[in-house]
Amino acid sequence: MSARKRHAVIGAGIIGAAVAREILRRDDRAEVTLYEKEDRPAAHQTGHNSGVVHAGLYYEPGSLKATLCRRGVALLREFAAAHDVAVDECGKVVVATTEAEAQRLEAIAARARANGVPDVAMLDAHGLAAVEPGVTGLTALHSPHTAIIDYRGLTEALVADVRRGGGRVRFSTLVSRIEARRGPAGERAIVRTAHDAHEFDRVIVCAGLQSDRLAARSGESRQPSIVPFFGQYFILDDDHDDAVRGLVYPVPDPKYPFLGVHVTRRIDGGLMIGPNAFLSFSREGYSGLGLNVRDSLAVAADPGFWRFAAGNLPMAVREIGGVLSTERFVAEAARYVPSLAGARGRRATRGIRAQAMNRDGSLVDDFVIDRAGPAMFVRNAPSPGATSALAIAEHLVAAAATTSG
Repeated sequence: MSARKRHAVIGAGIIGAAVAREILRRDDRAEVTLYEKEDRPAAHQTGHNSGVVHAGLYYEPGSLKATLCRRGVALLREFAAAHDVAVDECGKVVVATTEAEAQRLEAIAARARANGVPDVAMLDAHGLAAVEPGVTGLTALHSPHTAIIDYRGLTEALVADVRRGGGRVRFSTLVSRIEARRGPAGERAIVRTAHDAHEFDRVIVCAGLQSDRLAARSGESRQPSIVPFFGQYFILDDDHDDAVRGLVYPVPDPKYPFLGVHVTRRIDGGLMIGPNAFLSFSREGYSGLGLNVRDSLAVAADPGFWRFAAGNLPMAVREIGGVLSTERFVAEAARYVPSLAGARGRRATRGIRAQAMNRDGSLVDDFVIDRAGPAMFVRNAPSPGATSALAIAEHLVAAAATTSG
């Protein structure tokens, strides 16, 4: 009988938790340790996103992002149903308010069909009114099966599955670095913390906002670097809960790298607007000024950021209005949901996106996975990373098995 394999997974966001569970699902004899520097799972990106289960409308057909998104939707729904995680299939419309947007929307519809998104349909103004009476536009793309979910609750359920499968979960344990060691039995990975060091056959690092730093401390490249962007959400007062039935998005502007302000139903039944996208001065500052000197200096020293900034000044000018003024923020959504004009509410805890960036200032759009002997580093897992988490876990665990023997 072969020896039991020892695995470590770094990071208990939704992807790390899914990876740890997937290892045990494939090999119930495996020994798995899940490390997390916080005292709970889903403390960062997973617990601060919009809760949308993306259907796969926007992604380049055949890309890893598109493939894992569609597979991830199916796995996510299956897991949520089995573990009583809240899901609401509220549907989504992407709304064109100008002729130029209508032309871009046709291209999005073609991508959605190529990606196998079920039951998508183009709507004229009358069709849009039937689906979303409170929304106005020239045309819209309707994705009736797009859903929202409790990602925090789902991640907690994944961690519970890891424990039930015999895995060890180490919260409040910061991993300082991963080291390779070659011995009589082959190459192994040493996971070092401030308190101890343990040897594993394989390590998969899912460190999110800290992925570039942990890779660099482990002797790997600093590139792509992580540049944090925050997204603010505005929770509307209860009297606006019925303004829309589902999710309402604008047509993305190709001049800007993010999707734009949209109207999103919350899994608790409320309604929110957001997010915008602006440079964050902290990787993990979710409230107040969100200023971290180390994180700010890291951005200032990143040549890729300055190249990106030079090419995206119009975006910065547009987005700063919503950062400084909730009225401006709400007005963006009121372009296609007129009843929200002047709506009142409160700012929610912001989210922070771990955006990988190349030295030339280009944003890394697809998933990036680096291998270093027995260690694998997830360097970029952008949206729809949460939607795709269980499919990403399948992909990573399969890849680790083929490269580690």
